[in-house]
Amino acid sequence: MKSIGPLEMLIHCCFGKMSKTTEHINHLSKDQPKWFAVYTKYKCEKYIVDNLKSKNIEAYLPLLNVTKKYTSKIKKYQVPLINSYVFVKITKDNYLKVLQTEYVMNFVKIRKNLISIPEEEINLLKRIVGEYQESITSEAIDWIEGQEVEVVAGSLTGLKGRLIEKKNKNRFAVNLNHIGIQLQIEIEPGLLRPINHKIPA
Repeated sequence: MKSIGPLEMLIHCCFGKMSKTTEHINHLSKDQPKWFAVYTKYKCEKYIVDNLKSKNIEAYLPLLNVTKKYTSKIKKYQVPLINSYVFVKITKDNYLKVLQTEYVMNFVKIRKNLISIPEEEINLLKRIVGEYQESITSEAIDWIEGQEVEVVAGSLTGLKGRLIEKKNKNRFAVNLNHIGIQLQIEIEPGLLRPINHKIPA
């Protein structure tokens, strides 16, 4: 994946384990709107969000700003952070309206369980795709793969994860799990601090 600036992300599906139960979980509420993820047709995410909003359904699509340099020009555009995913905040009454929206394939479920997404995890996505303008100076740290780390500057300040790969002197990959998606974030070492220097057994 080509660099998109100081922050680069690779996305992998990584649904967490759930306890075995014969009764399926459904977090849809009649009165309280909750966030859910829906699968969409590839490259139709923006169209779907506009369509949902026209139905007065709150929808969110995290977008990354990408810049490409060509010989004669520089092109800037936006791409989805997670392909084929759109997030909706709905009550039970809007469930069918979402499914009936053109190019919506289905709701994201974990072993047939319809699980809502906490507001704080949607807010995290908004932080991840926010502006990233801080000037950071790297400090000399003997980084160790498997080490617990914390982001200390930028829009992701306070976020904790694990160093999963030391790719080179300037870039690291941090493994973070949210909304059933595993985000591998390549980040400048100056944005991180080690929480401890021990590798988990």
